[in-house]
Amino acid sequence: MSSVDATVLRLERTYEGSAEEVFDAWTNPEVLKRWWVVNPDWRTPVADVDLRVGGGYRLSMEDPETGSRHTVRGEYREVRRPQLLIYSWSWESDDGTTGHESTVTVEFQPQGDRTTVVLVHSELEDEGSRERHGVGWRACLESLQTRALAAAPHPS
Repeated sequence: MSSVDATVLRLERTYEGSAEEVFDAWTNPEVLKRWWVVNPDWRTPVADVDLRVGGGYRLSMEDPETGSRHTVRGEYREVRRPQLLIYSWSWESDDGTTGHESTVTVEFQPQGDRTTVVLVHSELEDEGSRERHGVGWRACLESLQTRALAAAPHPS
């Protein structure tokens, strides 16, 4: 594995729903609050989205048992509804400062009444960071299906 590969995470998942529905689930603050968690018992108290190139976002997931909060923020670099999102990604510490900045690219590929999401998280710090982000993203992608899209009305 090359050093470049160690800093790139690529995941793919297909969802029931149009590209518009899946894109909106990814960008609508109210819908994000339903699914952006890594554990089914957690909640999303903060979902701020300024969906435009140069606009920012800030998302927090919280463990209600311990009160620990994990907050990420960044800036939208490309927004093409319903095909593509590219944004910066940086974890926020308790004092409001941010750490290492990486890039998330999300493609929404329509396939009839289904949509395949291809997520590439690049410029991660190292292989360990890639593995940790992989665990988190897999949990979030599962939660997107069970907590957002499964609850959305679908045309007959």
